[in-house]
Amino acid sequence: MIKISPLTFEEYEKWLPLWKGYQVFYEAEIPDEVTTENWKRFHNPEEPMHALGAYMDGELVGFVHYIFHRTCWSSANSCYLQDLFASPEIRGKGIGRALIEAVYAAAKEKDSESVYWITQEGNITARKLYDNIADLSGFVHYEKAL
Repeated sequence: MIKISPLTFEEYEKWLPLWKGYQVFYEAEIPDEVTTENWKRFHNPEEPMHALGAYMDGELVGFVHYIFHRTCWSSANSCYLQDLFASPEIRGKGIGRALIEAVYAAAKEKDSESVYWITQEGNITARKLYDNIADLSGFVHYEKAL
């Protein structure tokens, strides 16, 4: 059975290895000070950033981070699902779906009109799930590092 709940401030040491695993998967290196700042933001009620954990048998096995923000296309907020990760050993057991559905529920509760995210084009395993629970927008993502 999968349980989804907000990560508590005290769970930093349990979350950190998963966060590092996420970075390895995406071949990214996020500085420790950014990681620390993110953790503080997740637990500050004045911030629009949130973190949920997925638990199996009481063990943290995955997480999702999401952010509420304004949009010029609606008077309602949007919800950006920024990071989603499940331990490689338990993939295929519904963790990703449960985390995404929990973000859908949180977004509905906040009257958001949509939840959206991006992934790498070659992330075929994740895209099989995403194709079943959301619509491909057709937009192409551009980015310029500054």
